[in-house]
Amino acid sequence: MRRIYTIAFNAFMELVRQPIYLLLMTTAACFSIFLSSIYYFGFGDDQWLVKDSTLAVMFVSGLFAAALSASASVAHEIRTGTALAVLAKPVGKAQFLLGKYLGLAGALALLTYVNSLCSLLASRMAFDVYGSPDTVALKIFYGAVVLAFALGGLTNYFGRRPFVPDAVMYLVAMITLAFVIINFVDKDGNFQNFGKNVDWRVVPAGILIMLALFLLAAIALACSTRLEMIPTMAICTAVFLVGIMSDYLFGRVADEKVMNPGFWHTMGAWISSTLYTIVPNWQLFWLSDALEKGRTIPWSYVGKAMGYVLAYLGAALALAMLLFEDRELS
Repeated sequence: MRRIYTIAFNAFMELVRQPIYLLLMTTAACFSIFLSSIYYFGFGDDQWLVKDSTLAVMFVSGLFAAALSASASVAHEIRTGTALAVLAKPVGKAQFLLGKYLGLAGALALLTYVNSLCSLLASRMAFDVYGSPDTVALKIFYGAVVLAFALGGLTNYFGRRPFVPDAVMYLVAMITLAFVIINFVDKDGNFQNFGKNVDWRVVPAGILIMLALFLLAAIALACSTRLEMIPTMAICTAVFLVGIMSDYLFGRVADEKVMNPGFWHTMGAWISSTLYTIVPNWQLFWLSDALEKGRTIPWSYVGKAMGYVLAYLGAALALAMLLFEDRELS
């Protein structure tokens, strides 16, 4: 267990040191807040559009982070020989892959945490066509982002510390601090009760997206045992696109076996049902419609989704270990 923890921690730190990770975190966070400061003319659905858009940013940035991080964590180490050096020690391939996945999941959880805070802030800052942007919150948030990069630059210049990991940690801390401060002030800069006007229903929606990213990370890890970054990204994107249309592509056909009992219809329904089971259905994790007025996401549903993810994770990681077992590392 200690070896798995060591590999996981080193994998997490290695991913946090990647400039693309800092770029994705900063871009996603700043863009989510930007989405809450523009006019939509959404006929009363302006605030829902903001929440839906920020959740989409969370999902897409996590997709890129999962594929890129998996390639950097496994495919790059196989290509450079680092994986062979680790496995030359008393470390099994299963321990190596499990540790890499845990490190990857930790990096995705940190990214989702920051994006979730930004989504909550966006839900509080959103306004309809009769309102105005929350300039006080905008100044505090973007000031915190600039301060995080400034602190990273100072520690890099004076302390000779690596810029990227320090900037990531400062960014997480500053966005958390900005979230707390913004929720204690209103649009006029006056003191208010913490969390007023924040739509806390975004929390279970963000957790569901994080579970989907964990699932996608396992698929990316399995691909990276054999493929480089670009093919891994292509496969993950294809799985994402097919999975997001799973109900239309497979679910609709799978139900036709009752209405059309013929052989070919039954065979097509069976194939569709099989693909419907194999391909992850991302619509199960995308519940932005539940954020409309008067609706909530039950925590019992989050628990069921967690069970679905655990079952699929077992299959995806087993496939990754099968592909990695006879992989030539020299």
